[in-house]
Amino acid sequence: MARLLRADAGAFTATLVLNSLAAAAGLAGPYLVGRIVDDVRGGQGVSAVDRLALWILLCSLAQLLLARWARYTGHRFGERTLARVREQFVDRALALPAAVVERAGTGDLTARGTADVALVGTTLRDVGPELLVNTVQALFLLGAVFTLNPLLGACGLLGLVGIWGALRWYLRRARDGYLAEGAATSDVAEILAATASGARTVEALRLEKRRVAAGRDALETSRRTRLYTLFLRTVFFPAVEVCYLVPVAAVLLVGGFLHDRGTLSLGAVVTAALYLQRLSDPLDQILMRIEQLQSSGASFARVEGLARAPRTRPTDAPVPDGDRIDVTGVRYAYDRGGEVLGGVDLTVRPGERLAVVGPSGAGKTTLSRLLAGVDAPTDGTVAVGGVPVVELGPEQLRRQVVLVTQEHHVFLGSVRDNLLVAEPSAADEELWSALATVGADGWVRELPDGLDTRLGDGGSPTDGSQAQQLALARVVLADPHTLILDEATALLDPTTARHTERALAAVLEGRTVIAIAHRLHTAHDADRVAVMENGLLTELGTHEELVAADGAYAALWRTWHGEP
Repeated sequence: MARLLRADAGAFTATLVLNSLAAAAGLAGPYLVGRIVDDVRGGQGVSAVDRLALWILLCSLAQLLLARWARYTGHRFGERTLARVREQFVDRALALPAAVVERAGTGDLTARGTADVALVGTTLRDVGPELLVNTVQALFLLGAVFTLNPLLGACGLLGLVGIWGALRWYLRRARDGYLAEGAATSDVAEILAATASGARTVEALRLEKRRVAAGRDALETSRRTRLYTLFLRTVFFPAVEVCYLVPVAAVLLVGGFLHDRGTLSLGAVVTAALYLQRLSDPLDQILMRIEQLQSSGASFARVEGLARAPRTRPTDAPVPDGDRIDVTGVRYAYDRGGEVLGGVDLTVRPGERLAVVGPSGAGKTTLSRLLAGVDAPTDGTVAVGGVPVVELGPEQLRRQVVLVTQEHHVFLGSVRDNLLVAEPSAADEELWSALATVGADGWVRELPDGLDTRLGDGGSPTDGSQAQQLALARVVLADPHTLILDEATALLDPTTARHTERALAAVLEGRTVIAIAHRLHTAHDADRVAVMENGLLTELGTHEELVAADGAYAALWRTWHGEP
């Protein structure tokens, strides 16, 4: 938070100064009321009262304008700070290695980037400025009472001591209580939804009584948790309200005693009582924000915690000497899982078209991830130009190897925006050329505004094959020396997929293309075919050689063509 405050120190300072001036202007009213009391007791006429009343009006107007200005400045500060938080979050998320994102779960990352960032934004925009305003007001009011008389100021602190005790009691129990209430509410919803969706099964197995009993138990648990949190509130809030009255009563008693002794004027007693009575408003606001600050503090920690996650590789990695890819003794096992690759040796020559085939679960996708540097092998090395892929910097890696999977994404924006992600400096001619390469120029030209047509929510819809063609067009624009297609054309019809793969191979002439696919026509067109079975590379050769060898690939080929 200190780092964010330093980034916009001028606005934060201005907000603090304006809040202080507004709080100072607010002190004038009770002070002038005390002056009116003393002047009337001293025999002053109506004109003196009218003059002081005019000053009260002017000070109230000044407080109103300053407070509005302070809130305006505070909200602008909050919006700019929120923008920094969002931009930093995006930068940090994009810097995360793909393997880290997958282990953490995209749902967690999405929750941090949406719900948590939104809650932080509410705090920065609304809760933060309000808390600052009310804290400054409370401090100024207490300071004013101490200025009038230190003994009366000490009386004012009595209420704060009681509030602090009540707050500690409440916070020690509130977190667990509200967590239990939320969990119980979720259980009720889950039981109701499961019973409703499985109603026919419940009826068929005659489980009605059992499901009703489970629902009643969940409701009873929810009722108890709600009563517990209600109990906490019914103790906390009355205790706080009593604590507000204690300092006012103490000031009136002590002030009356001092006035009776002649050491304090009646106007000073009235002023101190008014100050402490007004103290309840900012304290109320501060206490109301306590729960929000707890939840937003946790969200802020989750958002900022992304900075501590493992980063991408260093940018000063060695430069590969050539484009040859060497896989040497590679083994890999996922966390809490068995070994997926059991020792793979493979050399992919520059400019070669290699097809990797095999049954599901053979390790093809895992191998593609290791080749692209997404994951690091458990044992062995995957090197490009003599440099381990996992040691390449992010920019180097993207220019060396690009992995295109079945997963694809259409970014919110125009067709042009979706393509410029890969090469921001590309001209329109290059964009159309990339679209033509993957066979997407036809449907893009039919869009209302061509490249400027907005895609996604609120724009022109795209189906799975169109989204995949856009992803492939981005690959063409990125122009890597090695392209890994992990069933990247799975959503295209066979004719379009074959055309797209051949077009890519033609455009990437002289570059390496590694295709992971179940469609064996890809293997037929490749220079060599690698067959994966149970995490092992069992066959390697040309299509004709492997068919003649009458091994696993030949069996796959016959099955593909429906031969016995």
